[in-house]
Amino acid sequence: MVSRVIPVDPFDLVIFGGTGDLARRKILPGLYRRYQAGQMPEEARIIAAARSDHDDAEFRDIARAAIEEFIPEGKRDAASLDEFIERLSYVAIDATGDDGWAPLSEKMREGMIRAFYFSVAPSLFGPIAERLHQHGIAGPDSRIVVEKPFGRDLASARKLNQTLAQHFDETQIYRIDHYLGKETVQNLMAVRFGNVLFEPLWNAQYVDHIQITVAETVGVDGRGAYYDKSGAMRDMVQNHLMQLLCLIAMEPPSRFDPDAVRDEKLKVIRALEPVEPYQIVRGQYEAGGGQPSYRDHAENPRSLTESFVAMKINVSNWRWAGTPFYLRTGKRLKARTSEIAVVFKDAPHSIFGAEAGRHRNILTIRLQPNEGMMLGVTIKEPGPGGMRLVDVPLDMTFADALGPEAEDVPDAYERLIMDVIRGNQTLFMRGDEVEAAWAWTDPIIQAWEERDDAPKPYDPGTSGPEDAQMLMHREGRRWREIRD
Repeated sequence: MVSRVIPVDPFDLVIFGGTGDLARRKILPGLYRRYQAGQMPEEARIIAAARSDHDDAEFRDIARAAIEEFIPEGKRDAASLDEFIERLSYVAIDATGDDGWAPLSEKMREGMIRAFYFSVAPSLFGPIAERLHQHGIAGPDSRIVVEKPFGRDLASARKLNQTLAQHFDETQIYRIDHYLGKETVQNLMAVRFGNVLFEPLWNAQYVDHIQITVAETVGVDGRGAYYDKSGAMRDMVQNHLMQLLCLIAMEPPSRFDPDAVRDEKLKVIRALEPVEPYQIVRGQYEAGGGQPSYRDHAENPRSLTESFVAMKINVSNWRWAGTPFYLRTGKRLKARTSEIAVVFKDAPHSIFGAEAGRHRNILTIRLQPNEGMMLGVTIKEPGPGGMRLVDVPLDMTFADALGPEAEDVPDAYERLIMDVIRGNQTLFMRGDEVEAAWAWTDPIIQAWEERDDAPKPYDPGTSGPEDAQMLMHREGRRWREIRD
C-alpha cells in the first residue's frame, strides 16, 4: 500500500509560546515530520513568538534540540533537519504590550496562508487576537488555533468565545482536541459510515451498551496545582471523552463536511440526560508503589478533587434510548490505554443450549497503544466432543494489517496542523459545541461541590475505586479489563 501525501499551499505559521513545552514536545517535531513527508512546501515559514529574548540562531538551536529529543534518531536525518531548521525564525514579543508586533508584521508575507497557533494561557487569547488586528497582521482569511482548556465552566467558555469573536469569525477559529486527530478516531467514522456491515446494527436494538475508557498510569506530579483546580471531569470528560461519545453516537451526517459533522455531534450533546448522583463515581489515588498520593502531588491535604471518574450516561433519542454509555478515565491506573468497546446484545435465541455459555460480539476500537480495531466473533471450538463455542478476535491492528506504513501514521498534532493550513475544520470543535458540553457538565460538578462529596480512595495500579465496578455490576454488566 502506498500512502499519498498531498502538499499544502505555502503558509506563514506563527507559534505564540514558541519556546514552551507544547511547542517543543509536539508542534515543532510534528511540523518537522510533515516536512520530511513532503507535505510542507519549500515556501513555508514558521515563526516562533515568545517573551524570551532570542535571535533566530538561538531559537533554531532550541528547535533542533527539541526535535532531536522527541524524534528517535532512526526517524530523522541530518539533511532534512538542516533544511527544516532554515525555515524557522523568531520574534521576541510582549503579548499584552506593544513590543515585537512591528517586527512580526514585517516578517509576514503577502499571498501566503496565515495561521496563528495560540500555545499560551487562555488569558492571553484576547490580547493576542486584538494586537493581530491592530497591527494588520491577521486578515479575514487568517486562521487561529486555540488549545484547551476552553474555559472551566459555561460562563467562562462563553466569555472566551465572545472574546475571540470580536476579532475572528467562527470559520477562522480552530479549537484543537488532539484526540480527534488520532488515526483510529477518524477510522471510527470510516467503519461506521463506509461499511454496510455496521451501520444497520449501530442502535439500541442491537447494542447492549458502549464503554469508553481512557486510563493513564501517570499521576499529576508536576502539574498538581493546575490539576487540583480542574479534576478529571473538566480535564478529560468534558472534552476528550465527550468528543469520543459524540462520534460513536451521532447520526450519519449528510456529507463529510465540517459543519455537517459538527451539527450531528451537537445534537448528541443536547440529547444527553442529566446524570444522577448514583450514576457517577469519583475517585482519588492513594500513595503506593513508592509514589506519593494525589493530595501530596497537589500539595493540598484536604483536596476533594477527583483523579478518576466513572459514569453512566443515557442519550435520549430514537437511536440510543435504552442503551447506556459508560465512561471511565483516571490517573495512576493499572495500564495506559484508550479504547471504545461497542458491546452487542446476545443472539435472540441460542440453538446450542445453556451449556454453550454466553457469547457476545464486541467491537473494540483501540486509540492507544497499538492503534487498531478488533471484532470478537463466536465460532465452534476445534476438535471433537460436541458443539463447544469460543470467542475469537478478528484483529485489525494497524501495524499488522498495514505493515511498515502504519508506523509512520502522522501524530494527531501533525494531522490537525495541516488541516488548519488546508482550512478544514471537520476535526475541530465549534463554539456552540463547546458551550453545550459545558452546559451539560456544569450541573454535575456543581452538585457534588454543593454536597462536599469526597472522592473514593483507590490504590495505584488498579482499575479505580471498587464503587466504579459496582456501577456496572448492579446492572449485570462488567467493565472490560484495563490492560496495555
